[in-house]
Amino acid sequence: MSEPQKPKIKPARPFFSSGPCVKRPGWSPDALSGALTGRSHRSTEGRERLKLAVDRTRSILRLPPGYEAAIVPGSDTGAFELAMWNLLGERGADVLAWDVFGRNWLRDTTAELKLSDLRTFEAEPGYLPDLGKVDFSRDVLFTWNGTTTGVKVPDGDWIPDDRQGLVICDATSALFAEDIDLRKIDVLTYSWQKALGGEGAHGMLIVSPRALERLASYRPPWPVPKLFRLTNKDGILRDVFEGVTINTPSMLCVEDYLDALSWAEGLGGIDATVARARATSSILYDWIDRTPWVAPLAAEHRTRSQTSVAMRFAEPALVNASEDVRLEVMRNIVMLLEGEGAAFDIAAYRGMPAGLRIWCGTTVESQDIAALLPWLEWGYAKARAKVLPA
Repeated sequence: MSEPQKPKIKPARPFFSSGPCVKRPGWSPDALSGALTGRSHRSTEGRERLKLAVDRTRSILRLPPGYEAAIVPGSDTGAFELAMWNLLGERGADVLAWDVFGRNWLRDTTAELKLSDLRTFEAEPGYLPDLGKVDFSRDVLFTWNGTTTGVKVPDGDWIPDDRQGLVICDATSALFAEDIDLRKIDVLTYSWQKALGGEGAHGMLIVSPRALERLASYRPPWPVPKLFRLTNKDGILRDVFEGVTINTPSMLCVEDYLDALSWAEGLGGIDATVARARATSSILYDWIDRTPWVAPLAAEHRTRSQTSVAMRFAEPALVNASEDVRLEVMRNIVMLLEGEGAAFDIAAYRGMPAGLRIWCGTTVESQDIAALLPWLEWGYAKARAKVLPA
């Protein structure tokens, strides 16, 4: 393999981390100048900003009638675990897992909540479980887009409208970048740090009328920590869905989220943000499809993520080598591109097959992906020659 020349043009924003993700184009700390730093989140002004964040979330997501939104602690992890701790146990549950985070939720249901009536559906990296075997008379838990594997569900058509159980979906690396029919979901969670490039630590909880009915009528048999508590002896804590938070939020992060929402609204709303991710990821997938040494980790075209594009090495010399060799090539590519300031945070997730993972979500510019591609070619040629000399 001949070594290509070092490219001359670098991505203007070489930030391709799958979380926290790159800020919106044009962002600077000046966007936070109006943040209520040093003020109580319980002040009139603080409550107004928090309620505005919830109201604008409802608006941009076009929530169906009766759906509510809340700001909760702990990013997407906190939001999803909050949903599990409050809602599960009323009936049996089916848990689907094909990436690291899906397996985290599976572990919670088995080792922590110890659900007695539990069915699990797992798949190896690159594949989905058999969605046709899911029983929707039970509660169903799944991750819309596997951030670590780059494998997503293709749509929500497999979820019936007349389901009896609740559908609980971790959508943190899908929302704002994939088409999601919210009517198919009873609980949806996400974080500010993913598709909108916000700051970490805060999560969002979207709940349907059916989930609210479960909250009102059911109390789980296990203790619910205060940080997760959505009810008290009088019923649902309704003010949570008006911007009142369970614990103290960062008003800097709230302001940053509001800024990200304003940017998304200025683009044209969620249809425009999804279109951006689709266009950006298409540039990368087109390159992958014509590049012999790399392939998508997603085994089927329809399950390819539009955000976390995960790749495996496909050149026979590496396919037939040990995983240690492949890891060494990966590390060398990452080191070379970081050293040149051409790309940051593009290694495959730990525990996944050695390869690359590049974020193509809403806040990534298409021209930066296009500028990255020659650097990937150069980095691979250099790394391969070092690890597998001719």
